[in-house]
Amino acid sequence: MKPDEISEVLNRPISQELLARDVTRLAYVAKDGTPRNIPIAFAWNGSQVVMCTAKNAPKLTALRHNPAVALTIDTEVHPPKILLIRGQAELDFVDGIPDEYLQETSSYEMTPEQRVEWEAGVRSLYHDGMVRIVVTPTWAKLIDFETTLPSAVEELIRQQEERQRG
Repeated sequence: MKPDEISEVLNRPISQELLARDVTRLAYVAKDGTPRNIPIAFAWNGSQVVMCTAKNAPKLTALRHNPAVALTIDTEVHPPKILLIRGQAELDFVDGIPDEYLQETSSYEMTPEQRVEWEAGVRSLYHDGMVRIVVTPTWAKLIDFETTLPSAVEELIRQQEERQRG
């Protein structure tokens, strides 16, 4: 997929709404070769999806071995809105707490007091730093079931229209 095609998908209003959500599902291949799909908080910086994790997270070993990932960001309503993204994970070991980690959780409902307590706990737990998992999209598809559909459904519709014409 060309960069301008990816940008066109990601800049659609529904895509922007989805990119403002808190949680994505990160799919990757574990070191034993089996698939994994985990929910993880994320932040969108306008060109990359950034997720943060502990330096000892098992997914880091897997991502070093095979950095290919897929992300799904979706809604819980009907019809669902689904943003699919593929890319390569880059690992960035950082001292302290990445700004994105604090940003990722900014929309969770917390009182100011809860936020202060939560942030103190985070700083204590991750005092030796975290890892930023950075994904630059190399492919993207928005499925809103109104203007876009899964590719298999689009193909069935195309075949049906061809049969009706011919």
